[in-house]
Amino acid sequence: MVFQRTDLPGRPLIAAHVSNVVERPRQTAIGTGMGQVQTAEHLLASLAGMGVDNCLIEIDGDEVPGADGSAREFVQLLSKVGLKEQAAERKIFKVKTPISVSVGDVSLVALPSRGEGLTISYTLDYADLKPQHVTFSLTPGIFVEEISGARTFCLEKEAEALRAAGLGKGANYQNTLVLSSGGVVQNTLRYDDECVRHKVLDLIGDLSLLGAAIDGHVVAVKSGHATNTALARKMDESMRGRSFSVLNVEEIQRLLPHRYPFLLVDRIAELEPGKRALGIKNVTVNEEFFQGHFPGRPIMPGVLQLEALAQVGGVQLLASIGGEGKLVVLLTIDEAKFRRNVVPGDQLLLEAVSIKIKERTGQVQGRAFVDGQLVCEAMMKFMIVDNPPPASRPQP
Repeated sequence: MVFQRTDLPGRPLIAAHVSNVVERPRQTAIGTGMGQVQTAEHLLASLAGMGVDNCLIEIDGDEVPGADGSAREFVQLLSKVGLKEQAAERKIFKVKTPISVSVGDVSLVALPSRGEGLTISYTLDYADLKPQHVTFSLTPGIFVEEISGARTFCLEKEAEALRAAGLGKGANYQNTLVLSSGGVVQNTLRYDDECVRHKVLDLIGDLSLLGAAIDGHVVAVKSGHATNTALARKMDESMRGRSFSVLNVEEIQRLLPHRYPFLLVDRIAELEPGKRALGIKNVTVNEEFFQGHFPGRPIMPGVLQLEALAQVGGVQLLASIGGEGKLVVLLTIDEAKFRRNVVPGDQLLLEAVSIKIKERTGQVQGRAFVDGQLVCEAMMKFMIVDNPPPASRPQP
């Protein structure tokens, strides 16, 4: 995907690639020393959603038209013009190991899938907006019917702040959904969950900056343009051969003292010391706790979900400080929430993000996901203590 600024001397070309992203608030912009193109996300989403991966886009200004705040008009134009199949191999990035981005309570994880193209699961959970969740296995038909018409939105108080800052001058109640405590202002919804669908639309456009079709499952919680493009950047690094630290169960046991039946992490799929860790727990019907919780209706206890998160948090903290001879002990668990049941056959993806690490304490935000849905979350604080070898420990 390449933009050409026909209004500038030399008609410069600007590749729609993550390496050219220019930081701008509430939008995706790309640029080089020769020029920029702003608000590119909806047009790029239209192209990616309809399966286009080779296109020259001529533009005579620095901003892609906003149209009705969605991708619908771009889709209609592309459908009218028609698409041409070319005799060239399509570039595909297959997610083989988890790749993640996390900032505060915002997270994105790309997971391996079954070779069925791109699946997106998105959870929208803002304080002033009812939580919304969707999962789409992306095809041109699904994009056109279920995603392309979802419009940009903002809260009423945000609209007032944007106007005061001199931003959003082209926005109105028709091309931007303004949400108040009483509902949508001077407009009606196209979908009951239009807001989360628009976030999926933005994500598709931003991920297209990878420059390759994605074969994987992307799980997003409250992500925006900055974290979307950060994930595309990490995918690009992976395509270029960057490796991520992975720990098998034997390596986990070198850091943690937990053993059967209380080791609740099978694998650390990604580890960035001082930042985050992603763990995997395969929940099987053979788990001991299912014998009593509950006979005839097995459900993984919430406290064990928290314990699994805590173990991944412990790996993250010990890897950050150089964990030999150290032990992490839980001090507090705050803001714990359980969203849905975890049952045999589920695979828990356990994310631990370091919030604060000191010499003797550490704070971690943990989230657990099943099939892209948030099932458990908590803020956990640990104490880091000395752990002498067994022979030197005092006997009871």
